[in-house]
Amino acid sequence: MAPTDLVDAVRTALGTGGDPERAAAQQRYMKSEMPYRGFTLPMLRARMKPLLAEYPPEDRASWESTVRTLWDEAEYREERYAAIAIARHRLARPWLDPGSMPLFRHLVVTGAWWDVVDEVATHLVGEALRAHRDELTPVLREWASDDDLWVRRTAVICQVGAKGEADVQLLRHAIEENVDDRTFWLRKAIGWALRDYARVDPDWVRSEVERLGDRLSGLSRREALKHL
Repeated sequence: MAPTDLVDAVRTALGTGGDPERAAAQQRYMKSEMPYRGFTLPMLRARMKPLLAEYPPEDRASWESTVRTLWDEAEYREERYAAIAIARHRLARPWLDPGSMPLFRHLVVTGAWWDVVDEVATHLVGEALRAHRDELTPVLREWASDDDLWVRRTAVICQVGAKGEADVQLLRHAIEENVDDRTFWLRKAIGWALRDYARVDPDWVRSEVERLGDRLSGLSRREALKHL
């Protein structure tokens, strides 16, 4: 299978059936320069499911090429959602490793908005980190102080959903590197990361909130303590 086969199949599958009114509303809500086709998430998943079965990834190179081509050449936002679905294909899990971090960084930097960045961070980067902790912990520590806002957000939230597998030292480092930044997307990310880990160790989160004191924004504090 050539990478273009799946790219063409996705474009064909998403070329019809969308709701123009919904598309306009989605674009307004997401403040997206890129237009939408107007699919709901269940509709999009239904369109993608047979394609993911029919065009399984055969090797790392073709998988990455398909993801990059669909992502970089996307004319509608759903095509980027489809690219993430392909990146998350169950047969591609062995490639969620240090070798794919340049791809994931590319998706984060060029995506530069929460809907796509958060999917990449919590699923692709997060799963790669848990499978290759020794190699990727230093990478995520560097990402925590990157010049790019969305790369830093990724470092903060990449362990959301990790539960007991979360590395609290990495989480603390990512928060420390960004706690003084008053950018909404980082304040929200810090609160989300702490709130999620509070399900595992509420006492640790309370202690961190107390330790950080006034450095922690009101938004981050409210989010962190939301369910405590």
